[in-house]
Amino acid sequence: MRFHRWYTPWLLVAPALAWLLTFSVWPAVNTGILSFTNVRTLTGGRFVGLANYRNIVDDPQVRDALLNSVLYMAVCVPLLTLLPLLLALLVERNLPFMGFFRTVLYFPVVASAVVVAVIWQWLLDQRGLVNGLAQQLHLTHEAIPFLTGRWLLLFSSISLTVWKGLGYYMIIYLSALGNVNRELHEAAAVDGAGIVRRFLSVTVPGVRRTMILVAVLVAVSSLRIFTELYILGGSAGGVGGQDVSLVMLIQNAAGGTSGRLGYASSLSVLLFLVTIVPMLLLARLNRKAEQ
Repeated sequence: MRFHRWYTPWLLVAPALAWLLTFSVWPAVNTGILSFTNVRTLTGGRFVGLANYRNIVDDPQVRDALLNSVLYMAVCVPLLTLLPLLLALLVERNLPFMGFFRTVLYFPVVASAVVVAVIWQWLLDQRGLVNGLAQQLHLTHEAIPFLTGRWLLLFSSISLTVWKGLGYYMIIYLSALGNVNRELHEAAAVDGAGIVRRFLSVTVPGVRRTMILVAVLVAVSSLRIFTELYILGGSAGGVGGQDVSLVMLIQNAAGGTSGRLGYASSLSVLLFLVTIVPMLLLARLNRKAEQ
């Protein structure tokens, strides 16, 4: 009877545990092992120690990718933490046509990221709609290099990411706003607090944990950006490859029949280390806020 009580819980979690070990734990461990080798796709390899990591330090494209990723995160985190909250405060009101407005805001979320990026590529091309309107209105005499400029391409991709993510994080905030005590807003209004004061003193403290969660999700997704830059700037990462991301570097290194799996694995380890830093910082910030 005691034996039955011991093994029954393990039988229940065994399928999930097997799935976790097979498709999460082992690939992560194997990636760490391969990062110390020079294995290629169709050929073997040997142990090379820290050679791949030394190559990462000397690779100028890695430095560009790190700069792009950090800048991407630095812009996206505040925008996608605050703007969806303001939109959630707006759409939770029972105003005319608000249902249509909610649908319009959420539509980019359900649309394919590839399709949306292709549409933006068509809009921002040198002969696209945006440049055509700008020239027709005599706002500029030459086409704006949205997709070829070093920084314009990066910020065009950031704009696409922010636009596509607004609706998703707005829904998260809508569920959190439902838990904010309405009596606190009423009491603050009776005391003479304005809209801004109530927002800072009542709304923000009430959804603080959700804001931390959203910031973590945005930070991780920003550091792992791929589709937007890949479609807008091409597989090379724009002119000269200056707008490449870490995920694009991993894909380029591991792709093809002669892919450098060892070097790609070391880049994956680097991406993991870079990703874990903002998560730890935001978790520490959350603990301090609770204290």
